Parts: sequence; C-alpha cells; structure tokens
Amino acid sequence: MKRRFFVEASTLALVTGVLILTSCSTPQARISEHPDLYQSLSHRDQALVGQGQIRIGMSRTAVWLAWGSSDRKVVGNMGDGPTETWLYIYYATYPYYPPYGPWSPCAYFGDPFYDPFYDSSIPPSIPYPGKVVTFSNGRVVSFQYLAPN
Repeated sequence: MKRRFFVEASTLALVTGVLILTSCSTPQARISEHPDLYQSLSHRDQALVGQGQIRIGMSRTAVWLAWGSSDRKVVGNMGDGPTETWLYIYYATYPYYPPYGPWSPCAYFGDPFYDPFYDSSIPPSIPYPGKVVTFSNGRVVSFQYLAPN
C-alpha cells in the first residue's frame, strides 16, 4: 500500500515538475524549437534575438522569438495606418507590513475587516505591463520595457 502511494505521488510530482519547467520559455528554447524562423532573420536580428533583445524595424516573428507570446494584444491606429500592440504582463504581490489591523496606531473602526485581503492565504496580485511593443505594417515602431533596478 505504501509503495503504491509512493509511486503515484512520485509520478504526480514528476509530471508537475515537467509542466512547470516546459511552461518557462526562453529565447534559446524558442530558437531550438523553430530553427527555420531563426534562420530567416538577418544576422543582426539573430544576434539580438539570441540575447532576448529587440530593435525598431524588427518583424513580429523576431519579436516572438526574443520575447515570447504576449499576454494581450491591442489593435489601434496611428496616423499612417493600423497598429498592433503586444503587452507582456508581470505580476507583483502587495506587501502587508506589521503592525496591521485593529492594533495598528493608525487603526480605525472596522479595520481590518474592510480589507478583503487582510489575513488572506492568497496575497493580492497586482498586474503591470513589463514589456510593450507596437507594430505597424508588420514591423516594430516602438517598444518599452522595465529596466532592472
């Protein structure tokens, strides 16, 4: 009985680990999965994509190889025609610093019961755009990313 449980638990752990590791995609992983797309790029773009960087004038394919699939796509229009903006969303948790709640020096009546996340086992996630790239006529016209601190 114990051996069967161990085998089932080990299998579940292995499958979970494989799923987690394969869901993290790097530029090198995308390049190795799609060498034909990588070879179709110029030498300049190949060097940038290999480092996970992009530049103005790059194609959608090159950006996808460098940054991966976007979380959101926004269709718009600039003065000279239609645009498509890719958003890469990051998440941060909101920290709670003690003292917090009714024992805090800044407490008020009802505190912390008006806060749905107080004493929550799942802290709130705050989404923010980590990378943004805009295409016009299939080429990058602008991009932004958060620089490391």
